[in-house]
Amino acid sequence: MVLVLPVVVAVALGLVLGGSLGRLAEIRLRAAWLFLAAIVLQVVAFPVSGMPWRTHDTVASVLWVASYGLLLVAAVLNRRIPGVPVVGVGMCLNLVAILANGGTMPVGYHAMHAAGRVSETHANSTAMTDPSLPWLVDRWAAPDWLPLANVFSVGDVIIALGAFVIVLVGMGTQRPVLPRLSRPTL
Repeated sequence: MVLVLPVVVAVALGLVLGGSLGRLAEIRLRAAWLFLAAIVLQVVAFPVSGMPWRTHDTVASVLWVASYGLLLVAAVLNRRIPGVPVVGVGMCLNLVAILANGGTMPVGYHAMHAAGRVSETHANSTAMTDPSLPWLVDRWAAPDWLPLANVFSVGDVIIALGAFVIVLVGMGTQRPVLPRLSRPTL
């Protein structure tokens, strides 16, 4: 959910810069089914409240890593789209952190509490005092006044930057025309 705010800002900025939502919808994804399959795996792994099942932690971790695999394959297949390679780098960073920590994304206790969490484990992240590769884990919390505020990692920031680029370029935005400063004549 960390992507919602950057995408909304990118859409607003894209509209201001003359972009079109119609052009964004025209982006042709290769193997779009990979994205859908990855989302299905993540929903099965981490069902939202109200869903009639609970997935065992080990199975959830395997499904989550598999979903990352599908997303990375999709990123490689769609690397020609500006911003997608950046998203791929962010996903790789997150996957490295997840694999280095036994199939879960560690979250710092300070970030967990700042996000308003009280349990040690929430969906795909677990509070850890000494995670492997601590610079790659969920270390920051979005302010709780933001809708869908959550914790996020360096990889998430890079994914958000890539998504921002995808949206702006996909909308066909025009660069703002800045007035030229004239040189003084001598």
